[in-house]
Amino acid sequence: MKQSFFTSLLILATYVVSLGFYAWMGTTPSDSMFHAIWKGGPIVSVLMALILMVIAYIVERIIALNKAAGKGNIPQFVQSLKQDIDNGYVDQAIAKCDEHQSCLSAVLRSVLDRYKKMGSLNITDRDKRISEMEKAVEEATIMEMPLLEKNLVAISTIASISTMIGLLGTTLGMIRAFAAMATSGAPDAVQLSLGISEALFNTALGIVGGIMGIVTYNVFISKVDHFSYMIDEAAFYIIQTLGNSKSE
Repeated sequence: MKQSFFTSLLILATYVVSLGFYAWMGTTPSDSMFHAIWKGGPIVSVLMALILMVIAYIVERIIALNKAAGKGNIPQFVQSLKQDIDNGYVDQAIAKCDEHQSCLSAVLRSVLDRYKKMGSLNITDRDKRISEMEKAVEEATIMEMPLLEKNLVAISTIASISTMIGLLGTTLGMIRAFAAMATSGAPDAVQLSLGISEALFNTALGIVGGIMGIVTYNVFISKVDHFSYMIDEAAFYIIQTLGNSKSE
């Protein structure tokens, strides 16, 4: 519900802003670039709204991924945690996880909590302990991954439709330009070229939105994959180490 409300509010806000900017462009001098873009038609406002949405999602993802990275350097945190596990300092490792406050530390803490729980239940079978800790990783990862991947589908969708909407605006502009030629008698090369240039502004804005969406989507996906790799690598090491040790 919160996500759908945020998306609806973002769509409304970006379109209101783009409509206001589109109306302002219509008041600029007729020989200005803004006025030429304004002549591209109402689809220009839709394309500007899509670009604003991409920018908003970029800012949101940067903030969210920085928060997911936690406090401090992740490789140093993992190395410190491995040293504690090697030395049997499980409680100290849990405290470091609480202090780091990252998606990685949340997953690793679930492993350590499951390990201590099995110790309190006197479970000594190695395969059972490893199985339970692996299950803890899966459960914690299921909780953390949606937070890392949030809004990436929206960015991908905008990247896909932005160019199409730009081409739609171009097509409509070309139809208007050739329709004007058909009703005005002799072809006017100046008016035709002007109409085509105005229509192509839609293509340009659509391509800008598509490029922004594709590039940022790939960047964020790469970051999520990196988080996933660190989680798997650190969890595997801890599980194997704790699986071969004595439960507390």
